[in-house]
Amino acid sequence: MSLTFQDYISIKIHKTDLKLTGYIKSQLKPYNLAPEQNLIMMLLWEENGLSQNQLAVRLNKDKTNIARMAANLEEKGFIRRSSSQTDRRSLTLFLTESGEELKRKVLPVAEQFNEIVCEGITTEELEQLDHLLTKMNQNIEKRE
Repeated sequence: MSLTFQDYISIKIHKTDLKLTGYIKSQLKPYNLAPEQNLIMMLLWEENGLSQNQLAVRLNKDKTNIARMAANLEEKGFIRRSSSQTDRRSLTLFLTESGEELKRKVLPVAEQFNEIVCEGITTEELEQLDHLLTKMNQNIEKRE
């Protein structure tokens, strides 16, 4: 049996990702924040003082990409980068006062976005989705 375009789960996930990214991008625009930059900010709001390497691992992004986004966030005044005290080659990111203030504005947007996305989905369904996406990621990681 041959699959049609609409039958591929990867296509469905990709289309959903495009919709999610497009929507959150429009919601973050007033705060001068791109969706990927927001991911860095959210991690720093949870744990201030992460290194660029730690962010790269947690976001599954290459170090160059993280460095570029961090430089951009620093230009906007949301973070400051400082040389690590234990490894001079490593940079640690800290929130500025402006970055802390941004949290009060953006976190409600992120929470509302999550509510919109999860509307009508039960806790059990969300747990199952998390389990299935984890399995899919593991399937790909086995082949990398």
